[in-house]
Amino acid sequence: MDHILIIATTFLLLLVAAVYVFRRHAGNRWEVLNEQAVELYRMGEYDLGVGVAKNALKLAEENADPNHPDVAASLNILALLYSTLGQYAQAEPLYQRAIAISEKALGPDHPDVAKSLNNLATLYQEQGHYAQAEPLHERALAITEEAQGPDHPDVATSLNNLASLYESRGQYAQVEPLHERALAITEEALGPDDVAVATSLNNLAELYRIQGRYADAKPLYERALAITEAALGPDHPDVALGLNNLALLYSVQGQYAPVEPLLQRALGIKEKAVGPDHPSFATSLNKLACLYDDQGLYERAEPLYERALAITEAALGPDHPDVAGSLHNLAVLYKTQGQYARAEPLYSVRSA
Repeated sequence: MDHILIIATTFLLLLVAAVYVFRRHAGNRWEVLNEQAVELYRMGEYDLGVGVAKNALKLAEENADPNHPDVAASLNILALLYSTLGQYAQAEPLYQRAIAISEKALGPDHPDVAKSLNNLATLYQEQGHYAQAEPLHERALAITEEAQGPDHPDVATSLNNLASLYESRGQYAQVEPLHERALAITEEALGPDDVAVATSLNNLAELYRIQGRYADAKPLYERALAITEAALGPDHPDVALGLNNLALLYSVQGQYAPVEPLLQRALGIKEKAVGPDHPSFATSLNKLACLYDDQGLYERAEPLYERALAITEAALGPDHPDVAGSLHNLAVLYKTQGQYARAEPLYSVRSA
């Protein structure tokens, strides 16, 4: 499963929880700080966001009971920023504390508890700690079904999260019925043209692609892309995700001709939406570089890999997992060309 889908789901859950609190406390300084932290997250200014989120948390703790839901909301935002920076050790206790607060303030079966459980589960999943993530996703699903009913869109979100976990573990037989149920719930609840339907379509198509069921995947990717463009406009970042998914499907089949224009368009959308120094723009650079690399066009791939590495390192710091991925891409490129002296130090950095 594409990491972008997982991170986007986590962020959506966080925003739903935060907006619930914002509406009850409109206009105060705490709300302003939280909104600023969320906006800095969107802009890719994660270090600045951490500072603002810390101030929001401090303000919530000073002006409310330490077990107030406001504190939990700020903990979730700060934890998300740490997680994005790859600072998982800092994020984990914040998510755990947010869960404990929500359980005490709202009860163990409240939907906001489920949202916090999903956030922590996703953190574990990103680290490959699947055994820790699974019971959290399962509990979140059970809470949501009981509180919201079996056909609520939030149930579809939890189903998709659990499916992504099984997919990460290669348990494909368990994945398909979850994605299919999520898609059915979303279409029935929100209509066939809602962007949430596009997310479910993409998830199911991704499963088919991994299984080599390319003919089944293609119409789902195409429908998801059409829904997203119609709902959000042709220059929305989610359109870039749809373009990247379709490009990958062509690429794995060796159909390179349609891939480059799809990736180029996705790259342009990302640059316009988030700017040339955002990590998600670096992700798009890497995708285009991989295309050139696969075709042996090394002179075109190298500057893209190098630029992606520079952006990721500057934005996320030298110890982030995405930096290791960029180093690996560049090292393999050099090794393929027999440039072992250039490849070796990159492998060393990656394994340090």
